[in-house]
Amino acid sequence: MPRLSTDQIVEFLTEPGHLTRIATVDTDGAPSVAPIWFLFDDGRIWFTPREKSSWWHHIQREPRVAMTIDEDDAPFRKVFVKGTVTVEHPPGEDDAWRSRYRDIAIRYTPDAFADAYINATVHEPRALLSLPCDPAAVTSWRMPLQGEDPAEVWAPQYYHRRPAPEEWVPERRV
Repeated sequence: MPRLSTDQIVEFLTEPGHLTRIATVDTDGAPSVAPIWFLFDDGRIWFTPREKSSWWHHIQREPRVAMTIDEDDAPFRKVFVKGTVTVEHPPGEDDAWRSRYRDIAIRYTPDAFADAYINATVHEPRALLSLPCDPAAVTSWRMPLQGEDPAEVWAPQYYHRRPAPEEWVPERRV
């Protein structure tokens, strides 16, 4: 599949509304996935688990995670990041980084709702975590765009037979 350029990855990760799904390892060694809000800034994915969330406890035990950020409409961009989480602030230091939390919340909700949500949950300690995208492993891809021949942009290993572009290239939903 076509990869996104570095600039396209940054553009995608800074667009409002995309969730990330974080994969952690639970206490039994099984994978666990949670959809979460995030902010991409300064080459890092920032996120905030509540103190009692299961995935925060998973990260404390095993800080290596994987994240997928994707979209529902064509060109179905996807970014996959695998790396080690940095604990920027443990739970209880929320006042030191509350503005960062507001920046995360307003990516998903109107300002007034974000402020109300933060005020309503101010007594629920959170940690501030980040996943640096360098040296993390970052992979990206998208579907071929209208007019692109899939046989020209996808690796041959994906085909048993090469489809004609008009057979399946999706159009952008409106």
